[in-house]
Amino acid sequence: MELAGVPRPWRYGLLLGAYLLFLLLGAGVLVALEGAPEEALRRELRAARARLLHEYRACLSAPQLDPLLERLVAAGSYGVSGLGNVSGDENWEFTSALFFTASVLTTTGYGHTVPLSDGGKIFCVLYSLLGIPMTLLLLGCLLQHLLPFVSYRPVQYIHTRWGFLPAHVALAHAAGMGLATLGLFILIPAVCFWALEGNWNFLESVYFCFISLSTIGLGDYVPKGSSQPPLHELYELSITGYLLAGLLAMLLTLETAYRLREVRAFIHFFAPARDSPREDDDHVEILARDQFALATVSTISSPDRPTERGPT
Repeated sequence: MELAGVPRPWRYGLLLGAYLLFLLLGAGVLVALEGAPEEALRRELRAARARLLHEYRACLSAPQLDPLLERLVAAGSYGVSGLGNVSGDENWEFTSALFFTASVLTTTGYGHTVPLSDGGKIFCVLYSLLGIPMTLLLLGCLLQHLLPFVSYRPVQYIHTRWGFLPAHVALAHAAGMGLATLGLFILIPAVCFWALEGNWNFLESVYFCFISLSTIGLGDYVPKGSSQPPLHELYELSITGYLLAGLLAMLLTLETAYRLREVRAFIHFFAPARDSPREDDDHVEILARDQFALATVSTISSPDRPTERGPT
């Protein structure tokens, strides 16, 4: 193995260099893709402003218009719209506040709704300091309880039932979980948002689902749904449940992929050297790291097949 002989300081430099190149690549692609549309939008806004001032030049001047536009933009940054029926889009009724707290505690943070008062800002800081660690603890506990059922046991069952190699079964199982998560929590919800959000196309709906479940939460797309109070509240509750369940599914899928031997070997290449490396590093499988899964081997193994023992 030629790569195994690379000194670890060189490996860190290689990893850092690759990451910096990845950042530069992303920035360059976005500049090329977004520069022209941004300039076109600027020209469109300038032309619209000039037309408005020209049409109402007798009663409206630029010094009168600009403060209003600045106020509208500032209100929009707080989630308050100055268009149409302003009182119809309340951000702080209970279900909207619940959606906000879920986005904060999951670190999605769309930014479409933010506290207006000083007391709300202080509470949000203190609430996040306590709530985010609690959310991480809850997700960690759920992962520990669910991983044996959705990852380790299926792999072990297929291995003992049909005799396929555990590494191959784990790889196929991780790919299946990825496809299932993509279908159940990205594509199908995207179709629902496409149907319910009148001004979203399918690509924008997929974009929202991925941005939400990856906790990026740019806030450029936020579901509105029905304006009727009962339906609007049910819609927001449904989205809150979707975000929590989808985030858990994403974490389960990523954790399953992380347990793959190929992924762990790649991570181990850049990891710090251990004082006493284990002799069975090349034989670590996805289910060898969970004591609960190891304990179930003897119960689900067939009688005529010898049971594999874990490392002692």
